[in-house]
Amino acid sequence: MKIIAGSSSPTLAKNLSAELGVPIADVTIKRFPDSECYVRINERLDEAIIVQNTYPDSNIIELFLLQDAAVKMGAKKISVVIPYYGYGRQDRVFEEGEAVSSEKMAHLIEQDANKVILINPHKAYITNFFSIDAKICDGMPSLADYFRGKVDAVIAPDKGALEMAKKAAGIIKCDYNHFEKTRISGSEVKMEIKDMDVKGKNLLVLDDIISTGGTMAKAVEILKQQGAGEIYAACIHGLFIKNADERIMHAGCSQIVSTDTIESPYSHASVAKEVAKLLV
Repeated sequence: MKIIAGSSSPTLAKNLSAELGVPIADVTIKRFPDSECYVRINERLDEAIIVQNTYPDSNIIELFLLQDAAVKMGAKKISVVIPYYGYGRQDRVFEEGEAVSSEKMAHLIEQDANKVILINPHKAYITNFFSIDAKICDGMPSLADYFRGKVDAVIAPDKGALEMAKKAAGIIKCDYNHFEKTRISGSEVKMEIKDMDVKGKNLLVLDDIISTGGTMAKAVEILKQQGAGEIYAACIHGLFIKNADERIMHAGCSQIVSTDTIESPYSHASVAKEVAKLLV
């Protein structure tokens, strides 16, 4: 068995290799001048674990080529670990004529795979699109472990993240709460935390994804105005689109922390241990 590290996930592949005690395969991945991808696996395989994102678009083609190369080098069993399942948000038809991208991606991936692991996909039922063994890995415990002993409470930026905040608080052994949003006008939304005095407390604002960072920055700003101590912003998937990280830090954040599902300078927590549990 060997781990095949896609170019999107070298750090996670390395961490997973350490967790499982499985070596990383010798693989050549490069881009031609026209940006097309070249993939070669330089050794025979009997079983492979491919670690690669389907975000952004270029990584999708690379994943398919890695799968094809693994088959051609003798792999009889292929497990695909997708740290961030790109195209997962279009999971049903909203308007007639739309493609259901999360379903189509599943059908393409399973052609050369026996098992797939998704880390916190957009919706849990996405696994139903696969006809092969499909598992969901929760990366939240990895984040919670990072913040043990550092915070007094976990705050969800909205009700949608409340269960995640509750679970994290249970691991950290601290309080939890969430922001409630009230729409004042078509362009103005009021955010507030009820029944919690945050003054002087070190707080973790936790969400599954930080994309443009608008909601996270607003949450940090409000907590800072209410006299909170250190404020940490954390997520499983850190997209950080259009200088989202700068926006959050400018709002008064002490540190941004994400996992290694999307590798960045903020990937201080690894989901490798949680992924390994589903591969043994």
